[in-house]
Amino acid sequence: MEELQNLRIDRSKRRSEGPSPWATRWIVTGVLLFLLLGAGRFIYGKLNAATEVEVGRAKALDTSGPGQGAVILNATGYIVAAHKIELAAKVVGKVAWIGVEKADRVKKDQVLVRLEDEEYRAQLQQYQGNLGSLEAKLAEMEHGSRPEEIAKAKADVETARADLVDAQVTLKRTKDLVDEKVMARQTLDDQQAKYDSALARVASADRTYELVRLGPRKEQIDAVRAQIEQAKGSLAYAQTQLDNTVIKAPIAGTILERNVEKGEFVTTGFVGDKGAKGYVVSIADLKDLQVELDINQNDFAKLGPKQEGIVTTDAYPDRKYKGVIEEISPEANRQKATVQVKVRVLEPDDYLRPEMNASVAFVAPDKGPVTQRAKPIVVVPSSAIRDGAVFVILDGKAVRKQVVVSGTNAQGTQVESGLIGGEDLVLNPPADLKDGQKVHPKQG
Repeated sequence: MEELQNLRIDRSKRRSEGPSPWATRWIVTGVLLFLLLGAGRFIYGKLNAATEVEVGRAKALDTSGPGQGAVILNATGYIVAAHKIELAAKVVGKVAWIGVEKADRVKKDQVLVRLEDEEYRAQLQQYQGNLGSLEAKLAEMEHGSRPEEIAKAKADVETARADLVDAQVTLKRTKDLVDEKVMARQTLDDQQAKYDSALARVASADRTYELVRLGPRKEQIDAVRAQIEQAKGSLAYAQTQLDNTVIKAPIAGTILERNVEKGEFVTTGFVGDKGAKGYVVSIADLKDLQVELDINQNDFAKLGPKQEGIVTTDAYPDRKYKGVIEEISPEANRQKATVQVKVRVLEPDDYLRPEMNASVAFVAPDKGPVTQRAKPIVVVPSSAIRDGAVFVILDGKAVRKQVVVSGTNAQGTQVESGLIGGEDLVLNPPADLKDGQKVHPKQG
């Protein structure tokens, strides 16, 4: 008995023990993961938070002589095509052929894409056959019945009348025999029925002969004519659908993007990310370019309709183009506190490309030709320059731009190239400030 008691499990002792080692490990792991996620989120927020910076503005000092226009405002933006067209198909189908590549120049009405057209050709052929059948039917009705048809109908009348006379004679003979009780009454009834049937056939043959002789009614002819007009409409629609399988350039311009390949499906409805394509190519006339600018509301009063300016690009700073304000947005952007302005480039060349960075130096109106105006001197606060570069604030980001310094004066440091004036700059840029980093102006 003592040995059996020694084998008994002491449950009270087991309950007094703490949680198992596995449970402890899971708890510790969960706490560590939670702390790591929190720390990662904190670090990510810090890395992506906007850095608070001091802001100053680059100034353009006018150096033009008497009678020449002074620069009253400098603004930066992007070159855009005035009329960019995303050319879509009017019908659905697979691309059978595409004859352009990106950057190709095309002429107006040049064939760009062909879609598979077998179904549309079959549909067109069906409508052509339907129209031909209706036109033949109308011609037949308008010409009336042929002499042979009239003669046949008349012969049918005469035959029916002859049968009626024969039935009448037979009926009279049968009636006499029945009266003499030579034949049964049933025979008379049968003969009477034959006579009535012959009489009805005569009436029907007479009506048929009259209809054949008169020809179709006017209402019937009008109905067929209406069917022909409907068939013509269906045929024209089918022809249009077939023509739409050939996609042509609506304008002379340059292919900006080729969106489809041979064998891909093109649709006219909803377009998915990996499904059918909504448009085949995008095209624009690169001789019709604009500079899209967001003008600060504080500077907007300096500009007016048709105001002239000098357009330059970061890619080719030595090339200058005449520009004129062509479009002013009818509403302001509340969040940015800006008004969108579009400046038309009067004489663009092959150096300009859509989406290029561009700057516009607006000049005072009625001050002489733009081409005679001297280049203004750009002065920036000396604290904005670090290692031969400055940080320009664009869309809430610090964009690093290399500059060439030509000297200093009482107003600051003169910049020979790299800036045009009017840019918002970071003053005393932090040592860890990087190109493209988010920033916001220091308050107060």
